Amino acid sequence: MTLVKGKLNTPYVVNGVNTDHEDIKKLLFSLGCYPGEKVTIISKLASNYIINIKDARYSIDEDLAKAIIV
Repeated sequence: MTLVKGKLNTPYVVNGVNTDHEDIKKLLFSLGCYPGEKVTIISKLASNYIINIKDARYSIDEDLAKAIIV
């Protein structure tokens, strides 16, 4: 499933990044979002997500959240 369907404050393990855009993949990898890494949704506001990866919080939009497979 994608991160969009995830529940708040539940840790998930990233299984992959599903996108054809290389720049989106590079951005997510630079944030530490790659297979095997844990990601937690802290909050959802409209189409923005606050996620926690490696003890750091990031704000991503719904398109990026749809690309993260957990």
